[in-house]
Amino acid sequence: MRIGIVCYPTFGGSGVVATELGLELSKRGHEIHFITYSQPVRLELLSHNVHYHEVNVPEYPLFLYQPYELALSSKLVDMVKLHKIEILHVHYAIPHAYAAYMAKKMLQEEGIYVPIVTTLHGTDITLVGSHPHYKPAVTFSINKSDAVTSVSQSLKEDTMRLFSIKKDIHVVPNFIDLVKYAPKFTDCQRAMMATDNEKIITHISNFREVKQIPDVIKIFYNIQKEIPAKLMMVGEGPEREPAERLCEQLGISDKVVFFGNSNEIDKILCFSDLFLLPSLTESFGLSALEAMASGVPVISSNTGGIPEVNVHGVSGYLSEINDVEDMSKNALQILKNDALLLEFKTNAKLVANKFGIQEIVPQYEAIYEETLKQCSMS
Repeated sequence: MRIGIVCYPTFGGSGVVATELGLELSKRGHEIHFITYSQPVRLELLSHNVHYHEVNVPEYPLFLYQPYELALSSKLVDMVKLHKIEILHVHYAIPHAYAAYMAKKMLQEEGIYVPIVTTLHGTDITLVGSHPHYKPAVTFSINKSDAVTSVSQSLKEDTMRLFSIKKDIHVVPNFIDLVKYAPKFTDCQRAMMATDNEKIITHISNFREVKQIPDVIKIFYNIQKEIPAKLMMVGEGPEREPAERLCEQLGISDKVVFFGNSNEIDKILCFSDLFLLPSLTESFGLSALEAMASGVPVISSNTGGIPEVNVHGVSGYLSEINDVEDMSKNALQILKNDALLLEFKTNAKLVANKFGIQEIVPQYEAIYEETLKQCSMS
């Protein structure tokens, strides 16, 4: 198949998943065309089966905000015609499904029929999409898609509750390339992050309010009071500076490392003993899955799709949102007992195996094939 993929080309979960999906599909013989405003961060290697097409948004003084959706729709039309793309897979309802639908209608005027598969990732539904100003456009975009997928059962239920959806939504969970998280670093490299007797605690996110960054710091503060530990904070966002100030106030700045965005997440996770994810909401919890694939147990809130990934008492522990004391207690229970820590590390990997890329990508292929079949019959 010749598949066009539209996504945000950033460090966020949806962009990572879309990129990894495209790369795996290319390995399975499909021709993949990424269409977005810059090259996706994990799109490291272009090949005869993987192509990137940049969407340029020309400056026009009439507009206060430049019309990306219009530029994207036009680019999609051009790329479908030029490369004979058979199906469009768009990640995020707005603006991508909205733009894809406009492209589809323009192409139909020329007798070209291209179906749209829309994947819902979370904030396009729970935060942005449910806003009254956008709700009609989101509802329209989802209902006009030829197939719709959601990364978790929780997100599917949220979508059905928040919008008047007439389409069936397929739950296809996020996935991970397990090969990338196989241990390949030496023990001596761990010394760059912590001493032998220190436990390494890690948090990875975009440092937005929803990630509960202050709770991450407070949980670690409780941990380091009882055992030697270091906290690795990976990511960038508006909550980073307040987090650094909180560390100073608590007197733990020397025990916390702020990496910013990093391309060495696999190395950081390889040496980590525990992962913290106390979010207010997560549609899936891809960072938790990445940690588990590296054999890192997860201490998390029990919100959204996280319980579908982190199994309580097996791969880690779940607590109520904002329950810093319970999360701290669970963290210390694992970290203070080396045998128990090893058990949780082993279990985390076993649970992550269910989300291996080889298990999930065929589900998308089946949806593409069924969608193309349905469209050819209509």
